[in-house]
Amino acid sequence: MLDYLIVGSGLAGISFAEVALKNNKSILLIDNKSQHSSRVAGGLYNPVILKRFSEVWNAKEQLVLMNEFYNLVEEKLQAKFNFKMPILRKFFSIEEQNNWFAASDKINLAPFLSTKLITKKYSSIDSPHDYGEVLHTGYVNTALLLEKYQQYLLENNLLLEESFNSDDIEFLDSGVRYKNIQARHIIFAEGFGMHKNPFFNYLPLDGTKGELFIIKAPNLNLDLIVNTSVFILPMGDNLFKVGATYNWYDKTDAPTEEGKQELLDRIKEIITCDFDIVKHFGGVRPTVADRRPLLGTHEVHKSLHILNGLGTRGVMLGPALAKALYDHIENQIPIPEEADIKRFHKRYLKSLISDRPSDRKK
Repeated sequence: MLDYLIVGSGLAGISFAEVALKNNKSILLIDNKSQHSSRVAGGLYNPVILKRFSEVWNAKEQLVLMNEFYNLVEEKLQAKFNFKMPILRKFFSIEEQNNWFAASDKINLAPFLSTKLITKKYSSIDSPHDYGEVLHTGYVNTALLLEKYQQYLLENNLLLEESFNSDDIEFLDSGVRYKNIQARHIIFAEGFGMHKNPFFNYLPLDGTKGELFIIKAPNLNLDLIVNTSVFILPMGDNLFKVGATYNWYDKTDAPTEEGKQELLDRIKEIITCDFDIVKHFGGVRPTVADRRPLLGTHEVHKSLHILNGLGTRGVMLGPALAKALYDHIENQIPIPEEADIKRFHKRYLKSLISDRPSDRKK
């Protein structure tokens, strides 16, 4: 019998897989690659919400676990995924400078916000009010990470490339049977695909579509990440990843003309040089209204668990949440209240009422 059957091989799925393997547990992942948010993610990690100058939830712990995770995976797969790189916040006014310095005086933000203005001038970027530097930042090449990790899983017969059908789950005294597979636990790490999951679709996962560009700009001499209304991330060879948009209504992965125009307008507000769009892509981020992830165990079926709602900060959240869920299952350590799906208990009860045959639409 397997220890864990994991549904989904995006950032959430491989984070849990690695935690389980590290603890000598047997695993199998199932994924039809229908969800693309991890593959097209910007991949930035940043302990500060720059719009509000506030700390990311549990940022210190997340950074420690994130670095441990990527160091182990890089050694295991013999590839580089985690790139330390400063993020500069461009100031548009003296008021923004003042707000930055006020935030840097706060105890929880002081480790992450430099109090030294960055006055360096970068070609093709007008910055009369200079920049503030965020510390302990960088990006993860998520596309390469997923490609290499999924290749590793396939080579070790740990990944089935097929769709998962919840109707085929049978509940046993010691766990579950799925087709010809028996497992102690199932971890659902499906991203926005959770909406089709009959066990957890009562949870308020409200996907947010994001669109990004890869541009070529030979005259943009930038060796770090600049964050303003969009981020600009250097990729080498005069290529830059730029994003992202936020659309709360469109739930498809397809790039749109509206998203393209929004990105073009924002880029032209920041850089003055010419550029060409090399690639335009999109994905639906698994976001939650209260800005907290979805982590926990089903209220009735104790062999079913969820790891979802990583939103825009999956590269930071994934390793920490995977460890928290594993410790909860194996060691009965409580999940942090802010992330525990128990906070939606009333929604679960309402879902039971609405699922009665007499209440269904005929």
